[in-house]
Amino acid sequence: MASQLLYGLHAVETLLKQSPQSIITLSAQPRPNARLKKLLDQAQALGVRCDANGFKQQVSRLPGDAVHQGIVAEVVAKTPTTPAQWMKQLAECIEQGQAPLVVFLDEVQDPHNLGAILRTADATGVMSVVIPKHQSVGLNATVRKVASGAAETVDLVVVPNLARAIGEARKIGLWVTGLAGETEQTLYDQDLTGPTGLVLGAEGKGLRQGVRQQCDFLVAIPMAGLVDSLNVSVAAGVTLYEAVRQRRC
Repeated sequence: MASQLLYGLHAVETLLKQSPQSIITLSAQPRPNARLKKLLDQAQALGVRCDANGFKQQVSRLPGDAVHQGIVAEVVAKTPTTPAQWMKQLAECIEQGQAPLVVFLDEVQDPHNLGAILRTADATGVMSVVIPKHQSVGLNATVRKVASGAAETVDLVVVPNLARAIGEARKIGLWVTGLAGETEQTLYDQDLTGPTGLVLGAEGKGLRQGVRQQCDFLVAIPMAGLVDSLNVSVAAGVTLYEAVRQRRC
């Protein structure tokens, strides 16, 4: 059985609420503080196996900059949705008259950005976040920590070729809007109420040419100051909440 690590108080607390059955072992530091002890008591009441002796070993498997807050959970690895399954689900949603919201990330490599985007995607009702197999961060411990439980609720789909996946999604009725700072069309001029795909580029590089060519529209987030771009996770938050605003009007 494949497993992954999840760490941090908030992330583990959220997982205990959502799916405690997915936790294989919960390891905590000796002499836990009050909040940590409460979490451990909750875990034991739910039948989760707690192992204080394995804490140091689990911490040694984490990234060097991991802020674990004294708690590490080994969890059953999430079974990924295959590209074929995702396309089938997307087609069914559109055929039923729904307006799915899909996020495409073009080679985003910072796990903190992916985690933050997953968290915002959960909050805004995104159907799927789609990433390319190569030159992109996957679902690792840092992503899970930053996502604070959203890694378990948001469908993360890994595709061999992002541009091709976008093109196939367009064929079944998804209207795709890419973010590009140089265009005069702004995000607030774009209709995001129908079946919508939003494409955001990598940190510093933006959208690759092949991905850009698959977009139906290119829009920019208006910038009033001297800074000419936003962090990709911030841009995702701005864009997704504009879609939510339009859909609630």
